Amino acid sequence: MSADHADYTASIALPSVVHSVPAARHVISELLRAWSAERFRDRAVLLVSELVSNAVKHVGGVAHLVLHVQLSESLLRVAVVDSSSSPPVVRQPGTGDPGGHGLVLVDTLASRWGTDGRGSGKQVWFELRNGPVPA
Repeated sequence: MSADHADYTASIALPSVVHSVPAARHVISELLRAWSAERFRDRAVLLVSELVSNAVKHVGGVAHLVLHVQLSESLLRVAVVDSSSSPPVVRQPGTGDPGGHGLVLVDTLASRWGTDGRGSGKQVWFELRNGPVPA
């Protein structure tokens, strides 16, 4: 977290299964409630859901995911770590496509986002800053 120091941090391991998506939404919602940071809740829950869904879809198997959450006064940073070294790809889905909207949402709603290599895997992260949704 560059200039801002983390006032709160949490990490939780999740299995790479579809049931981890609602579990991750619940975790982020409860953490933000406990940390009195509800201002980030709606966007954070949606974006966590997208990142965990992507990780489950593209990693699967017996792998585990790790959800890292850091909160400072002005910044929420969330990362999902998985065991795949394949980077996520933002694509523009057609209007009739049932999927492929996740990273478009992350790109639209996050203040910043990216991906970093981690050993044999990667972390995909997003940041939300206090203030209006980016244009």
